Amino acid sequence: MSQRVLLLHGIWNAKAWLGPLARRLRAEGLEVEVFGYPSVLGGPDVAVPLLIKRLRDSEPVTLLGHSLGGLVALEALQREPALPVTRVVCLGSPLRGSDAARSLAARRWISPALGRSAGLLQRGFERWEGQPQVGAIAGNVPHGLGRHFARFQGESDGTVSLEETRLPGLADHCVVAASHSGLVFSAEAARQAAHFLGHGRFAPPV
Repeated sequence: MSQRVLLLHGIWNAKAWLGPLARRLRAEGLEVEVFGYPSVLGGPDVAVPLLIKRLRDSEPVTLLGHSLGGLVALEALQREPALPVTRVVCLGSPLRGSDAARSLAARRWISPALGRSAGLLQRGFERWEGQPQVGAIAGNVPHGLGRHFARFQGESDGTVSLEETRLPGLADHCVVAASHSGLVFSAEAARQAAHFLGHGRFAPPV
């Protein structure tokens, strides 16, 4: 029986955005579904209960969230720890909170773009203490809108800094050569995600 993974997109995206990643994961032998939610008008207050409802009576499943999607996944698991989720990959997620989001929120003319996801994006988490193993994949190609609003300390993917992806309590962490959006299209990110979902750790670099 193939392993099941539910994909969650980030802010300003829809289910179709994850099509390339879904195809790569299917090629790795995973059974893939995509979870869509209103990231701006609804935000976590809508997405998290919907995700919990989707997972509550599910067979064991793994999760993969890009950017905000990773935060939504962990928030759902914090609210309902008994959900049948075994492993989670956070792809370019600002797990410690996003400096770019905080900078956007401080600018009245553009802060509404974050919608109801602003709070979770700015806050992130202090650490992970849940039962599912969580791995984070970060990009280090600094091409993204975030670089226009935040001054990153050290490497970043152009929207999220590497340090923002390093959450205490993670099972593993790896870095691939991709920008924030490029992580969704990266063959190496997909390979690493599939390896973690199957083994609870990332593969050695090739």
